[in-house]
Amino acid sequence: MGLGPLDARFHVVEEDVVAAQQVAEKEVEGMGEWRCIEFPSNISSSNHRHLNSPSRVATNSACSFSHTRCLSSDTASDHSKLMDVFKAISKQGHTLGDRVAIRADKKSYTYFQLVSSACKISQQLFTSYGKTVDGTAEHLGGARVGIVAKPSAEFVAGVLATWFSGGVAVPLALSYPEAELLHVMNDSDVSMVLSTEDHQELMKNIADKKTAHFSLIPSVPSSETTRNGTSQAGETDNIENSDKITGEDPAMILYTSGTTGKPKGVVHTHKSILAQVQILSKAWEYTSSDQFLNCLPLHLYAGSAVEFMPKFSVRGIWQRWCESYPKDGTRANDAITVFTGVPTMYSRLIQGYENMDPEAKVASASAARQLRLMMSGSSALPLPVMQQWETITGHRLLERYGMTEFVMGISNPLKGLRKGGTVGNPLPGVQTKILGEDDDAGNPTGVGELCIKSPSLFKEYWNLPEVTRSSFTDDHFFKTGDAVTIDEDGYFVILGRNSADIMKVGGYKLSALEIEATLLDHPSVSECCVLGLMDKTYGEIVCAIIVPEAEVKRKREEKMMPALSLEELSTWAKEKLAPYKIPTRLILWDSIPRNAMGKVNKKELKNVLAVIED
Repeated sequence: MGLGPLDARFHVVEEDVVAAQQVAEKEVEGMGEWRCIEFPSNISSSNHRHLNSPSRVATNSACSFSHTRCLSSDTASDHSKLMDVFKAISKQGHTLGDRVAIRADKKSYTYFQLVSSACKISQQLFTSYGKTVDGTAEHLGGARVGIVAKPSAEFVAGVLATWFSGGVAVPLALSYPEAELLHVMNDSDVSMVLSTEDHQELMKNIADKKTAHFSLIPSVPSSETTRNGTSQAGETDNIENSDKITGEDPAMILYTSGTTGKPKGVVHTHKSILAQVQILSKAWEYTSSDQFLNCLPLHLYAGSAVEFMPKFSVRGIWQRWCESYPKDGTRANDAITVFTGVPTMYSRLIQGYENMDPEAKVASASAARQLRLMMSGSSALPLPVMQQWETITGHRLLERYGMTEFVMGISNPLKGLRKGGTVGNPLPGVQTKILGEDDDAGNPTGVGELCIKSPSLFKEYWNLPEVTRSSFTDDHFFKTGDAVTIDEDGYFVILGRNSADIMKVGGYKLSALEIEATLLDHPSVSECCVLGLMDKTYGEIVCAIIVPEAEVKRKREEKMMPALSLEELSTWAKEKLAPYKIPTRLILWDSIPRNAMGKVNKKELKNVLAVIED
């Protein structure tokens, strides 16, 4: 197994190491180079969006930044012996010594401080609940460990400690109410809980109710509090206890977002996480100089589902880019090179840009243009947003497709044509096929359900053997539940969830996403959600929930008029949509409720509308 230097930065902007993509990149890419990811550190769970009370997300608060270094893989090696990875991480902790691995809340953490802290926590777990394997090495034997911490050095240390100890990490959402936390903990049978001091009181009480052992994650010593980050040699020696862990062992249980049904525990192995890191490193050409700015939740794709929109600071993100690339033409040593967001975030960033004074616009646009890569995912990227962003920054957003079950599977190319309205082609090592109705042999050119086979595919749904079996084809392809087609250039087009985004109206099968994309071109529409409502005559009717453009709404209200009428929308849509695709029901809201990744829970939304109508 070839090992490269662990050198680069992983910046944390508070609230998303990614989707398992970035938690994977952050915690286990011990086989290659570290790279940097950064997160805004003023996320608030109070910004949870409730279906019965739509409200806008805050966008203008100032924020501080933190960043961590993330491990990345630069080789396609045999992962059958995870000890190689764990020993590599330990070795790099010694070798790189006091070089900075993480920056958070204006503090720096060295490689050694991070790994050493993880090993101390690991020993803490051994002392309380360690098991003896073959009469020798201490080992948690796959026990589930709940982890509650904001994006920080402590979160990274907690996950690493769990893995070093032979446990399975179950990240818990900071925003979950007690009942939901207990549900996830009971479902995954968490026997230990690791929490930082700021969540100690809440989590200790919840752990007691679950009869789970509670342990406090000690603060990782920063470079500001100790002169020498290399401390004492030998503090990582107990990593040798990991020698019973294999690539097929469970590493993490991530909970689905629950947008189409009850959240399920998705079991990822050490091997599947490492495979995803390799896939993305190759596809998007990550290098040791890359530094990521992430503003998404840690718990989606990278942990359990989190049901709140990050209270990210639009001003803070633009400011961070300007700090990376100042007006004098220089480049900061920790300059951000990669940004990943969801469509809603780009919409807010555009709004923030439009509210700037002319001088700030020039500086901000110039800084953003110098990033290497900007990506969008989680939900469909509206073409108007893509076009506006390209006009402002020069970046044509790279749209990709992923799920908790395999993290990332399809992507527009890093180099080459990036087509709006598509998610591109399968990533390296990923196989796909399309199943039509009653067509188990595959349907390579028509419309059907997307099925995926990938080295990064999850192992199983936790304690749901029948659901797991029914989610795979006989030849081991995972059924995504997403309806797709392939366009003339061979690019995949996501039509929506089979259960939520495919409507059956008067005998026609319609894609809600297609109609949404069209309606977003209307000058009065800021956001929209299309769904099918039950109807006695047609089976379903097309309903459009629309958030009007603020200025249009203001001017119309001054004239005592609605921001948009169904008649106006229908007249406009006749030139763009077939008659049976035109909405026959229009609802105007101030905002559309979304989860942390910008997705709309259409199933729950339809239930809410049904109750309102009753």
